[in-house]
Amino acid sequence: MKTSFLLVAALLVIVGTVGIGYLVYLESNARYAPVGSGQYPMDTYQGDYMSGQYQVTDFESNGEMIYYTGFNDSGYRLSMTAGPRWVYVHGSSCVNCHGVDGKGGAPIMMGYVVPADITYDSLTSEEHVGHIPYTDETIKIVIREGIDPEGQPLDSTMPRWRMTDEDLDDLIEYLKTL
Repeated sequence: MKTSFLLVAALLVIVGTVGIGYLVYLESNARYAPVGSGQYPMDTYQGDYMSGQYQVTDFESNGEMIYYTGFNDSGYRLSMTAGPRWVYVHGSSCVNCHGVDGKGGAPIMMGYVVPADITYDSLTSEEHVGHIPYTDETIKIVIREGIDPEGQPLDSTMPRWRMTDEDLDDLIEYLKTL
């Protein structure tokens, strides 16, 4: 009798663990589904649950929505090809690291890398110290591939975003307003 009870208890623990693991798997795949997959609609987004640093509910453009939420105006979360594990787990967007004003300046998530100033003027300035000026095309490359205009990879804390050309163009247009 005691052996049967222990066997049933062990079976329940195994089934529960596998079930919870499967639910976590489903959630993680839904949250980071490819753009346009229809697996994670914008209407489930509840705001910046990580830092609480902004209260934007209406977006004037697709680029602004991407910058603040990581969702495009079709309502789908943008996925990544690489980046920090916490971004995969919790979700993120540009604002979480670079700030509302785009100027970065403070290490993120117990890290040591200081996010850069990504205002368009700073990225494209001839006078900027630290890098050669970006163009719209090199900004696209850095967002998608994490490679700067000199051909050097950025730190792995910079996500490599999977974005359509239209979404990238819209985001760059928004950076010009910061």
